[in-house]
Amino acid sequence: MAGTFTFDALKQAVSSGQIDTVLTCIVDMQGRLMGKRFHAQHFIDSGYKETHGCNYLLATDLEMATVQGYAATSWAGGYGDYVMKPDLETLRPVPWLEGTAMVLCDLYDHHTHELVPHAPRTMLKKQVQKLWDMGFTVMAATELEFFLFEKGYEELRKSGYRPLDPISGYNEDYNILQTTREEHVMRPIRNHLYNAGIPIENSKGEAETGQEELNIRYAEALLCADYHTIAKNAVKEIAHIKGHAASFMAKWRADKVGSATHVHQSLWDQDGQNAFCGDGPHGMSELMEHYVAGLMKYAPDYTYFLAPYINSYKRFQKGTFAPTKIAWSVDNRTAGFRLCGEGSKGLRIECRVGGADLNPYLAIAVQLAAGARGIEEKLKLQPATDGDIYDAEGVGEVPTTLRDARETLLASSFLREAFGDAVIDHYGRAAEWEIEEFDRAVTDYEIARGFERA
Repeated sequence: MAGTFTFDALKQAVSSGQIDTVLTCIVDMQGRLMGKRFHAQHFIDSGYKETHGCNYLLATDLEMATVQGYAATSWAGGYGDYVMKPDLETLRPVPWLEGTAMVLCDLYDHHTHELVPHAPRTMLKKQVQKLWDMGFTVMAATELEFFLFEKGYEELRKSGYRPLDPISGYNEDYNILQTTREEHVMRPIRNHLYNAGIPIENSKGEAETGQEELNIRYAEALLCADYHTIAKNAVKEIAHIKGHAASFMAKWRADKVGSATHVHQSLWDQDGQNAFCGDGPHGMSELMEHYVAGLMKYAPDYTYFLAPYINSYKRFQKGTFAPTKIAWSVDNRTAGFRLCGEGSKGLRIECRVGGADLNPYLAIAVQLAAGARGIEEKLKLQPATDGDIYDAEGVGEVPTTLRDARETLLASSFLREAFGDAVIDHYGRAAEWEIEEFDRAVTDYEIARGFERA
């Protein structure tokens, strides 16, 4: 039962008893799957047309708090419904859950019947359409990094997440011996996702104790984000089934490197040729130079969508493979943007700024908007930066705090033109709430430092 379902194939699987449950899912601001479990017969009888969900689903934080200050929804507005309309092209089996299939839904306003503009899938679709109208198909791929831990979620939660012991005891980057010991988790992740129609390429040990990387074949941008979101959910569920916890925090411990989501992207013309290839420096086309220049110019504006939490900024540390400078380079992992595939048909740009905690729809959408603006403005790309970019002078800095990133987000006329004032104000409020919640917290660091000595 490999690959995605057609609706007719789902009907047959339900009739034969293979499938009895259909997950109808939206993607929230945090990039999580939220939704309902339908009895499969009801789904194929009528549920496939639409269902409903509270409009607070795009206005909560990680704790599902009913955050006030959003124009789109509030207690005063009564917390009404959005329409969840299944995109039947996303139907697929969920092999790691017995008798289960799933579908992703787009969100519509219950009263206007228009797509909800701040819904992550809507935001990405808008930018994909813009580039299609310019003559291009967007191809993208994401790399998922995460940590596996010895214990499971429930045990760790009850202990206050102490101690947190990774599944391995040493750096396992590319290490076959250590990753063999983790195959009881990683093998079903690869195989179940492949059988769910997610084109898994490989997994590997990453550059820390207990850190993993999962790589998925490049695809059209919306599919890429769909694949990423389903895979991230699957990693957590399968790790749980196997008695372990998986974490996508950007930085779970001060003395460990963080976890990233590297986003690869390229534009292809409608004849199926890579439009980034040309006779310029490093095999780049003039179009690619404009696109990358747009990514660079507007990086401070959109950093919030690559690093959405207070913790996200703890990852940006010198010498950890997480970038601190807004520079581009050729096959250089110290840069925020790395040109990959020099001189080949696979030429692309990799953004290395984003953490594992990003929402892929939002992260890809804002980069597409920046690249498209670079093309429209015919921006000139400065020469690549060489060497150790951590120590490079005269190079722009990645915003170092969520406060800084929120300020550049709200002040960005570029993002307001690309997505609309209401959308940018909505995510500005999300950032503000994260800051407010953290400012109320008393951390372990503060207690250890000041309890006796202050």
